[in-house]
Amino acid sequence: MPVPWFLLSLALGRSPMVLSLEKLMGPQDTARCSPGLSCHLWDGDVLCLPGSIVSAPGPVLVPTRLQTELVLRCYQETDCDLCVRVAIHLAVHGHWEEPKDEDTFGRAADPELEEPRNAFLQAQVVLSFQAYPTARCVLLEVQVPAALVQPGQSVGSVVFDCFEAALGAEVRIWSYTQPRYQKELNFTQQLPDCKGLEVRDSIQSCWALPWLNVSADGDDVYLVLDVSEEQRFGLSLYWNQIQGPTKPWWHRNLTGPQTITLNHTDLFPCLCIQVWPLEPDSVRTSICPFREDPRAHRNLWRAARLQLLPPRGWRLDAPCSLLAEATLCWQAPGGGPCQSLVPPLYQANVTVNKTLELPLLNAHPNLCVQVSSWEKLQLQECLWADSLRALKDDLLLVETRGLQDNRSLCALEPSGCTPLLSKASTLWEDELRALWACPMDKYVHQRWALVWLACLLLASVLFLLFLFRKDHVKGWLRLLKEDLRAGAAARARAALLLYSAEDSGFERLVGALASALCQLPLQVTVDLWSRRELSAQGPLAWFHAQRRQTLQEGGVVVLLFSPGAVALCHEWLQDAASASASAPHGPHDAFAASLSCVLPDFLQGRAPGRYVGAYFDGLLHSGAVPALFRSVPVFSLPSQLPDFLGTLQGPGAPSPGRLGERAKQVSRALQPTLDQLLQALGGPGGPGGGTRDGT
Repeated sequence: MPVPWFLLSLALGRSPMVLSLEKLMGPQDTARCSPGLSCHLWDGDVLCLPGSIVSAPGPVLVPTRLQTELVLRCYQETDCDLCVRVAIHLAVHGHWEEPKDEDTFGRAADPELEEPRNAFLQAQVVLSFQAYPTARCVLLEVQVPAALVQPGQSVGSVVFDCFEAALGAEVRIWSYTQPRYQKELNFTQQLPDCKGLEVRDSIQSCWALPWLNVSADGDDVYLVLDVSEEQRFGLSLYWNQIQGPTKPWWHRNLTGPQTITLNHTDLFPCLCIQVWPLEPDSVRTSICPFREDPRAHRNLWRAARLQLLPPRGWRLDAPCSLLAEATLCWQAPGGGPCQSLVPPLYQANVTVNKTLELPLLNAHPNLCVQVSSWEKLQLQECLWADSLRALKDDLLLVETRGLQDNRSLCALEPSGCTPLLSKASTLWEDELRALWACPMDKYVHQRWALVWLACLLLASVLFLLFLFRKDHVKGWLRLLKEDLRAGAAARARAALLLYSAEDSGFERLVGALASALCQLPLQVTVDLWSRRELSAQGPLAWFHAQRRQTLQEGGVVVLLFSPGAVALCHEWLQDAASASASAPHGPHDAFAASLSCVLPDFLQGRAPGRYVGAYFDGLLHSGAVPALFRSVPVFSLPSQLPDFLGTLQGPGAPSPGRLGERAKQVSRALQPTLDQLLQALGGPGGPGGGTRDGT
């Protein structure tokens, strides 16, 4: 039997954990004051016009604090509505004007001049209330004897009964005076619904709500709805995002008792459940039971993705809002922790699902963004990883500005910041500090001077030997050059093959091409040979890692176009969001996953020299390849194999005669599999319009 870990009734009866509310009989609004004050509530509502702030002519009454209390406004014993009682605490703002010395005698002789201090301070206090779709403003007149006034001290409070509101609504309350002497007070409150109040017998809309239990059993979570066989109700699961609108996930209209099963991987802190009877004007009641669940928080961080967007943007995507801190840090070559820089980008709540800008004047490959929660590093991305540039052996300089524009520079090192003087290009700047990046060789320590001197002496000796043994040196250099050429030719260039998994026949054709290319001096990577890693990492992560490694090693990415691949490209070019969301692709389709990384390279002009295109004779014609991808060489195979192999092997390619022999070897390995595929498709024109087989 599942063990309940969270039990909630949406049709509450008596319970010691819920609130019992005071009942106010009748529809009239009222106001009452604390002792020493007198107050009057104007009839009817007034216009909500705060106006501009004006200077106080002397001591005035102003609201200092708002308090709310929930009550029931009842028309009959079992016909009540939820109502919000508001208490406004008041204090004196400003001072009496002191008489000048020369007027003191005259004022003492004239009792009428003392009248203001024996009169009353009066204020018109406005209460503004908003709870969709209701908006009201009421006016309260308050008086306090001037003799009891002490500037800056509280004089009491006035209580207003009451503003009606719907169960579960969010209410906003403002208070200010007319005229307005200070910024208005504001207060926001989320009202409870039927589950948190002892109101089942008083509010009719709470009479027919379903019962909901949430329980867990191992890796599964059960939503158990215990209702009558005939009762119809709606059930919705949604992500309640603080930053932005709610995001629906699952919705059903159901009848009778139901048990909904969720896997523990579906849990997130912001996953909420909403249930309501399928009746006109019914109350919708929501709960968010997973806010404190450790599994839900682990799932949230697993789903979070940190991206750096050129030239200076960054974005954190997550299903829920995150209590996290984002900081810039500096990653030095050779490993070691990334050193935090300047004040955090966000100190409490990182804004999710929105592109933000890094506070940088210039980007640098050693700069990274870290996201931490409760002092634990959760995510880190660096600029060098996106740009495929290696870390630079640069030193980061921190400029600190003191009083009278005094400036000092120090070099950031793992042991601390070493003071120094120099100039360099600015990366980041504000009123107090700035960041600089400079080549490391400008700040070598004095102990390296002897090393440089020894190097100069050695170079001088070698130069003298060169002059005396010129012919021998020429021969040695010639041999060295030949050895380097031979070594470069022997080293295999990396090639990453990307294709759309049409069917088993096309995969066999790609496998035949990859196997044939491996017989040449090429280091071939294809997802057919990496299914285990692909399943463990996911297609997008696997492709991103392989692409980065291939291009950093000077390799090339080969795009094998087919009817299905062309269709996918057109989908992405027309609407990348809908293409990625529809996703009827297989779990190992690296081509579909890779388009989000490949397309930016072509759109931003970074593809030439990094990418090569190819398609197979009889399966596709050259005009079918999207124009965007024709910015790089595109070859037809096997008819253009010599040119294709020459481009793949790059500068180390052999002579044309040798390339022709290798092209024949590859063609002999490729042609039988291509013929079988064309035969299975019904001839060279088999694919027709190039539709994709989604099975």
